Amino acid sequence: MAQRSASIATFVDYGGIDAVRVEQVPRPEPGPGEVLVQVVASGVSHMDAYVREGRFRDAVPLELPAREGVSFAGIVRAVGEDVRGVSVHDEVLGHDPAHGAHATHVVVEPGALIRRPARMEWEVAGALYLVGLTAYRLIQSLRLTPDDTVVVSAAAGGVGHLECQLARLAGARVVGIAGAENHDYLRSIGVKPVAYGEDLAEAVRTAAAGRPLTAMLDNYGRYEDLAAELGIAPSRLSSTDARRDTEVELYLAGPDRRLAEELRDVAELVAEWNIRVLVSGYYPFTALHRALADLDARHSRGVVVVGMDPTAAPGQYLREKMRTRHETSSR
Repeated sequence: MAQRSASIATFVDYGGIDAVRVEQVPRPEPGPGEVLVQVVASGVSHMDAYVREGRFRDAVPLELPAREGVSFAGIVRAVGEDVRGVSVHDEVLGHDPAHGAHATHVVVEPGALIRRPARMEWEVAGALYLVGLTAYRLIQSLRLTPDDTVVVSAAAGGVGHLECQLARLAGARVVGIAGAENHDYLRSIGVKPVAYGEDLAEAVRTAAAGRPLTAMLDNYGRYEDLAAELGIAPSRLSSTDARRDTEVELYLAGPDRRLAEELRDVAELVAEWNIRVLVSGYYPFTALHRALADLDARHSRGVVVVGMDPTAAPGQYLREKMRTRHETSSR
């Protein structure tokens, strides 16, 4: 009988996009307490790139050659001995603690998975773990109320656009700092947009229309001085360091009951409470390098995802799924 194969993204040394190779390997099989998932979609994150580039060597040590990808969604194809609560054909989403989710198949423990809500698109489910939980935890840390007016930098990014919506769901008013091409999108989710540039503090105050600015989520980098100028208390600034620490913790997390409960909460917010995960680019796995370059260029709003559906022609994703900036701004 012919050996069934799988495809997986790997890199043999630290480096940029060119270091990534997609290899054919024997399809993995689940051991006791494990399940085999056929991946349908997997998110492409800045954490994947930073780890591969060696920026986080102290926090995330690697044994090279290494694999890539943490967030994914797919269909359970096999279960090992002693597995309870997960069955073949279940549709799931979650994370790969071994960081090999940019692949056609992964083997994980059931504790790293939750059920995919029926109303959630595959590409959204594939990206949800890292961006969704990061945004959720950072918003939770600020304990926002309807009395708050919060500033979000890089407000149209993968984490930022979810923070904006979660803050709005908590009743807060939101001022979002982003490039001018993203302002129509931010308005569509109830955010007052402000462009980067000189006199940023004054522009933010103007957008706040006289309301006190009470909290800030900084996804852009090193805006402590801006927060202080706006009168935001240090205890109510969620800094880029806080985001980094949160993402590293989630990236390194193993199967965890509390994590799964949080992910279920986030999935319910997306599926039932109209928190919209914007997919700016959905690429076939054969175009993985284009997906990595899309994210690396920082031109996308929302998230970038790769799809492993072998029945889809390579052009189908790019033609039917990819959201250009003009298309998204009109939504």
